[in-house]
Amino acid sequence: MKKPTIHQKTKVASSRLFAIEAVDLEFSNGEKREYERLVRRGHGAVLIVPMLDDETMLLIREYAVGTESYELGFPKGKVEAGEDFLEAANREIMEEVGYEAAKLTMMKALSLAPTYMGHITHIVLAQDLSPHREEGDEPEELEVVQWNINKSDELIARDDFSEGRSLAALFLAQQFLKQGKSKQ
Repeated sequence: MKKPTIHQKTKVASSRLFAIEAVDLEFSNGEKREYERLVRRGHGAVLIVPMLDDETMLLIREYAVGTESYELGFPKGKVEAGEDFLEAANREIMEEVGYEAAKLTMMKALSLAPTYMGHITHIVLAQDLSPHREEGDEPEELEVVQWNINKSDELIARDDFSEGRSLAALFLAQQFLKQGKSKQ
């Protein structure tokens, strides 16, 4: 399929985290539309599934201002300038769960809502963990929760485990571990 022609991009609004852009498009059939999108900023993000051993995942409980609740999920964060996403993943788990990984496996790059958002999150499996704590930028101590991957049905049933990226990461990790891809 032929991509639409972009005639104009206009910044509509901007904040510390987001920029909104209006995009004037013309499709191959002549139809014209104006769409708004959240523009990708920074260098992307990572979400990590840290495996303490073959069955034990490490999750964190942190405050989610979007839903005004404490949410259980996997450690995550932004990729800093000069970092690749695997370096960022290892830094984030050192800051958030107090471990570093000797083995990091890129499982998939996910978009959240590609029809209006350019944000990409790299989902990484972290294995061969050893204790290593780095200071992070969290406003309060994060609770680290160990969870058996074989009890994922119980995790999925929880009201406080609802973030789509964490759910997708859980399924990806189960598949990678089952197929032995992470051992390659």
